[in-house]
Amino acid sequence: MTTTKRRRTWTVACVAVLALIAWPVLKFTGVFSDKGDPITFGDTGGGGTGARGTLMPTGPRADFRVANTVQDGTKIGVVTLDGKKSGFKGKVWVWAPKQYDDPAYAKSGFPVLIALPGGNGYPVNYWMGTDLKLQSSIAQWSKEGRSLPFIVAMPVLNPDDKNYYDGSDIPGQPKMGTWLTEDVPDLIKANFRTLKQRDGWAFMGSSSGAFAGLKAVLQKPDRFKAVIASGPDIVPDSPLWAGHAAEKAANNPQVLAKRLIDGKGPDVYLAFQVGTKERTSMRNTREFISTYGNGGPVHTMLREIPDGEHNARTYVPSMGMGPIQWISEHMTGPTPS
Repeated sequence: MTTTKRRRTWTVACVAVLALIAWPVLKFTGVFSDKGDPITFGDTGGGGTGARGTLMPTGPRADFRVANTVQDGTKIGVVTLDGKKSGFKGKVWVWAPKQYDDPAYAKSGFPVLIALPGGNGYPVNYWMGTDLKLQSSIAQWSKEGRSLPFIVAMPVLNPDDKNYYDGSDIPGQPKMGTWLTEDVPDLIKANFRTLKQRDGWAFMGSSSGAFAGLKAVLQKPDRFKAVIASGPDIVPDSPLWAGHAAEKAANNPQVLAKRLIDGKGPDVYLAFQVGTKERTSMRNTREFISTYGNGGPVHTMLREIPDGEHNARTYVPSMGMGPIQWISEHMTGPTPS
């Protein structure tokens, strides 16, 4: 072989090796992205028999597309959901942990965490990005035994960016309460192995999303068992409630907590976390806990974040300092075969 041919062969070999090294990096960083590609999360369509307490996917299969890639290689999918019960049509992002594809859990249901953003919550749910590290944090905490391996559902919170709808069915407005508590869970049940009982269903959220999650658990404790409410609003405050005092009261966590206490259950677990610089939220949360917390079926905890502000970036790390482990201890996780 001539010197020129040797050099050419060596060059081709080097390029091939570099390509093998670079491909995962380029793919992860989006240079050769699979964003927008179809994605399925295991088998769906209602086939097979699950372990005890497991609801196998009921179908029909949703047209999920890749939205983001988490550091461990798992995918966040997105679909536009036409809510049959609410009549509202909007986007939902979903992530499943690595354990979901582990053959040891092939017949087991997984717990679901419905994650709600603050602010407008439209046209995106900011938990669907990887910058806040919600999914990668849950993945790490589950390895460490500090969290269940939750499926995370991230729907839009509001139908537009003009008003807050308090995660509720305000008369004359889109039924966002039904969207969050019925349509979104139905989507997850159709496409994932879930748990039949409320012990496998919880909310988390920040600010107005924390309010919506808190209210949902107190309003429908037969369907949801726990919530992590970060920097929450405590009472409904949408201007769209004007003229609907009775309906507004029926969506007030204070009223709902008292009703639950008077009715003696079922038990719910409310994990609050508030930054020490969030003075109004801290005062209102402490007052709520003092009045209703640990009163019979309403169990509460409060994580005070040192120097924490009303900021989603402070809430995720703080979740790992107690709140997510606390709700996990009162919920049901997957069972290996």
